[in-house]
Amino acid sequence: MRFLPAVKLSALASLLLCFQALSSAHYFTNVNGYTLNSKGDLLRFSEIYIVDDRISAIGNDLKLDEGIDAIDMQQAVMLPGIIDAHGHILGLGENLIQVDLRGTKSEADAVARIKAHVSSKGELDNGWIIGRGWNQVLWPEQKFPSKESLDRAFPDTPVMLSRVDGHADWVNSAALKLAGIDINTPSPAGGEIVKDEQGQVSGLLIDNASYLVTSVIPPANTEDLIARLNIASEHLLTLGITSAHDAGISEQVKELYTKQAEEQALALRIYAMLSASDPNIEDMLKAGHVADDHGFLSIRSVKAYGDGALGSRGAALLAPYSDDPHNSGLLVTPEENLPMLFNTVIGANFQLNFHAIGDRANRLALKQFARSFETFEQNTQRHRIEHAQVIAVDDIPLFKEYGIIPSMQPTHATSDMNMAEDRIGKARLKGAYAWQTFLEQGSPIAFGSDFPVELANPFHGLHAAVTRQNANNQPEGGWIQAESVTLKQAFRGFTLDAAYAAFQENMIGSLEVGKKADFIIVDRDIFAIDPSSIRDTKVEQTWVNGKRMY
Repeated sequence: MRFLPAVKLSALASLLLCFQALSSAHYFTNVNGYTLNSKGDLLRFSEIYIVDDRISAIGNDLKLDEGIDAIDMQQAVMLPGIIDAHGHILGLGENLIQVDLRGTKSEADAVARIKAHVSSKGELDNGWIIGRGWNQVLWPEQKFPSKESLDRAFPDTPVMLSRVDGHADWVNSAALKLAGIDINTPSPAGGEIVKDEQGQVSGLLIDNASYLVTSVIPPANTEDLIARLNIASEHLLTLGITSAHDAGISEQVKELYTKQAEEQALALRIYAMLSASDPNIEDMLKAGHVADDHGFLSIRSVKAYGDGALGSRGAALLAPYSDDPHNSGLLVTPEENLPMLFNTVIGANFQLNFHAIGDRANRLALKQFARSFETFEQNTQRHRIEHAQVIAVDDIPLFKEYGIIPSMQPTHATSDMNMAEDRIGKARLKGAYAWQTFLEQGSPIAFGSDFPVELANPFHGLHAAVTRQNANNQPEGGWIQAESVTLKQAFRGFTLDAAYAAFQENMIGSLEVGKKADFIIVDRDIFAIDPSSIRDTKVEQTWVNGKRMY
């Protein structure tokens, strides 16, 4: 770690000094500051000077002109704003408004929480009860829930409750009836209508089967979406997140974000990925990239789904599940559709960010990237595989060879460790959640949380990345500790490399002269404490574009 030397003001910044009365300037001194530079070196600084939305000077002995008011930070810890490279902003807002089943201890406990939520709220979402967060792996018998418990509690009101990973839904008979699902309804491609031992519809829908129900839920209007955006933005800012990559938005949301950016109404930066499944995706691609003048909105990528999730056994595997020998998972996008999908997106000069959790989905994606790059040589840089969770060891070097960025979420490992070996066995774990292996071969990792699948708190992610432990600092020594990363590496994944994965490393991701003034003040020096305490870090201030937003 090095101390950052005083950096002279740029010509533009010097000119702005002459017109302080016409601009917004902040001069922070006595700072305990940390940042990476463009080379990835971790540097320390004690002073930073900001004019309007950009950093004009940073270092340890700036010697600015007399008359500039200084703000003594009394050794407060300052860090660059955190970038979450994979989340779902409106999904988070929806989750904060609707019933949250995270942490429920059983199916009965989940039903009780739903009842309490409905009782306290006093109104329903367009006549539906909608929620998210249950995880049967944490329940005593680890069995998937069924419609019967919901039917007893809510016989006439349709209910739809997403699993914590968003790849399975628990519904009641009223919801099934509205969707026209019965014992004779076939499972759609890339999904499963789960049946019980008697052959009856159980109330569990996996991956694409959920669309049969979501298609009959009244759509959210603009007012609903703005409410979700605002509550999610407020929540993310309290956690020190100044930029979020929104993994899969519809045309309706694209229009909303664009309007909000035009009106300068966005509270944090959004790097949005268009949803490949949107009916108007080709028209959106033809319209080209979107970027506002203030750097708050960028739309130049597409999110597509390869498979499901490990917890619901929907991740597509090369060999069957170790705990379900007749099941190898699901391809949400059929293999035969991959060439057209990849060629359409890459050929339109958009970044393709492909969801792949299982080793089969990852292999198919890597092979198709290679084929498409042969056709579209002008667009081969910075494409991503989202999650890159379970990978055949021999396929990991292909990420480096093809320039594919693994976009990974550290808390997925610590959430999955209680079931991952059951699902895939010990041998396949050698290529699972392999952060250090990727970094050692030179692949930059864009770190995120996948909120609201996981909690959005980035310090939970930093803790998990470094310790490979859960909230209780278990297991001792960490789970597959060889794949843990250093704090500097983890910090880079949530800042500079996340910015790189969005083509924004020249604007954000570090505190350097000329970059946007996105930074946070936290309550502890994360580089000087025991890693077990990183998770407890609290954010005291969040600044975006030179303005205090929290």
